[in-house]
Amino acid sequence: MPIVVNLDVMLAKRKMSLSQLSEQVEVTIANLSVLKTNKAKAVRFSTLEAICQALDCQPGDILEYVPEEEGTR
Repeated sequence: MPIVVNLDVMLAKRKMSLSQLSEQVEVTIANLSVLKTNKAKAVRFSTLEAICQALDCQPGDILEYVPEEEGTR
């Protein structure tokens, strides 16, 4: 998938655990884990906003577009 979620990178930079983030943004650890492992098919803007607020970052710090190479589609 060409969209990569760098939530684990931001958590490490902020020295925050997934459970701490879960408490702050009021999203279950299971749902954040799906996002963190790039298995999510979608993310609500309200969730993204809460994550950015908790981690003091921009959406671009969490989401990254990495184009697929030709022939791998």
